[in-house]
Amino acid sequence: MSALEGTTGRRRIYLMRHGHVDYGSREVVKSQDPTIARLTPLGKEQAKAAAAAFAHVPLDVAICSGLRRTRETAEIVLSQHVSPPVLEDEPGLTELHSGKFIPFATREELSAYLTFTFEQAGKEGATFFEGGELFADAYARAVASIEALLHRPGWSSALVVAHEGINRLLLGWMCGAGPSASLPFEQDLACVNVLDFDLVPEEGDSPISRIERRIIKATNVTPYGWLKAGMHQTSFEAIFTAPELEDEVEG
Repeated sequence: MSALEGTTGRRRIYLMRHGHVDYGSREVVKSQDPTIARLTPLGKEQAKAAAAAFAHVPLDVAICSGLRRTRETAEIVLSQHVSPPVLEDEPGLTELHSGKFIPFATREELSAYLTFTFEQAGKEGATFFEGGELFADAYARAVASIEALLHRPGWSSALVVAHEGINRLLLGWMCGAGPSASLPFEQDLACVNVLDFDLVPEEGDSPISRIERRIIKATNVTPYGWLKAGMHQTSFEAIFTAPELEDEVEG
């Protein structure tokens, strides 16, 4: 089994969130489809900062959710590698489904509602917005996607670019607390989480390895602002109140 240098059965996943997008852009509002949101100029700069940080980090596997904003982020990060791995899509890592397009009067209103929604994530039957996906279902598919990656042979270090909600749920899994732990795990735009996994072979002839230990080496690292100086908003607030976007809000 491939493993990180100096270990016998450890693998690492660099779990990223995509860079800044504008869910209130004319394109998204007109289509009423937030899945088409693309990186803003700010989002591209955030991804470029991550690319510089990853320039000399070995990557054997690269995965994104398949949505435009994660693919664009991953492509920028991989652009600094001479021989980057082929970028794969993993639909199990797409953001939680809200059920329908949600009209909102202000960006502040939506960020406040998102915070309330994640506070309920661990409760039975809790959904991502009214009529949206069950947190429990999103948690199950995200964990299944990561477990499937860990069971794949031939790699020791992987880049995975996903979404704020999915990353929060995965960090809840990493610490053993489940969806109820998702709210405290801030996920700033284009942040990086460093997750290690100790794997041991199953008994007998099974080719599948067992996850013996999950280790959070780092969480919510932002290469464009290592110490978070000036970053006083929560990650929910920041994506809906970025100053450069105020003139684009539909009236």
